[in-house]
Amino acid sequence: MDTAALLIIEVLNGIASLALACAGLAIIFGMMRVINFAHGEFMMLGAYTTVVCTKTLGINIWISMLIISPIIVGIIGIIVERTFIRFFYGRMIDTLIATWGLSLLLIGIVTAIFGNIIEGVSAPMGSFEVGVYNVSQYRMVLIGIVILLFIGVFMVLTRTKLGLIARGTMQNPAQASVLGISTQRVYMVTFAVGAALTGLAGGLLAPISQVIPTAGAAYVAQTFITVITGGTGAVTGTLVASGVFGTVRQLLSYEFTPVLGGVGLLIVAVVMLRLLPQGITGKIFRRSL
Repeated sequence: MDTAALLIIEVLNGIASLALACAGLAIIFGMMRVINFAHGEFMMLGAYTTVVCTKTLGINIWISMLIISPIIVGIIGIIVERTFIRFFYGRMIDTLIATWGLSLLLIGIVTAIFGNIIEGVSAPMGSFEVGVYNVSQYRMVLIGIVILLFIGVFMVLTRTKLGLIARGTMQNPAQASVLGISTQRVYMVTFAVGAALTGLAGGLLAPISQVIPTAGAAYVAQTFITVITGGTGAVTGTLVASGVFGTVRQLLSYEFTPVLGGVGLLIVAVVMLRLLPQGITGKIFRRSL
């Protein structure tokens, strides 16, 4: 029973971590169709922001993770969008190449500042016992934060004027422009929100992962696979795909090794994309957000 309970907690944590890492990409790629190959580096910047604020500036870790990291990365997102992303809308391959170059630039800048060494912060809170096992309380809180985050994103996109304008602009920018909506401003704000969510993910995952300049590479493949498999639904698709892939990865990692867990995730993704070429929300949860 103790092992089963621990495994359930680990699976839920794996699902939550994957969904959190995909949240910003679900906005930038899922809604805007911009291939942000620097997604992992945005997460890395969020993680380093938390490390610097906590260890160097002595700021409370919760403030660093939940407030400062998303704000800093969101501002960087605005600069990136205004500087060159806005010239590549509708040209997906061009955005891939441009953001790949950006990822290399960010890795180089962070390496020059911090060096190629592993940084990190201690997870807040303590642990609790599940039979003979100790489980981090922070990991349980992280699951709750992810649930609240996706509820918040869903409510903003479906219940607020800003969310409705953003969705309408992404679906038909020409019609939105005719109605007097500044599409350039909507794109800028949407990209900034996606970047901020990515920075939030990096900050929240910093206490339970290694923080190095190349850390973003570990997230790019699995997040893109998850968002693409999820389909057009930024919320529903991402959550369902994260649930499937997170479960597969954690179970295989527990039974075998993390490497086989990653391989299993890839195999399941290939099978699902073969069976559901339009993604989960394109075939099963149609017209869902």
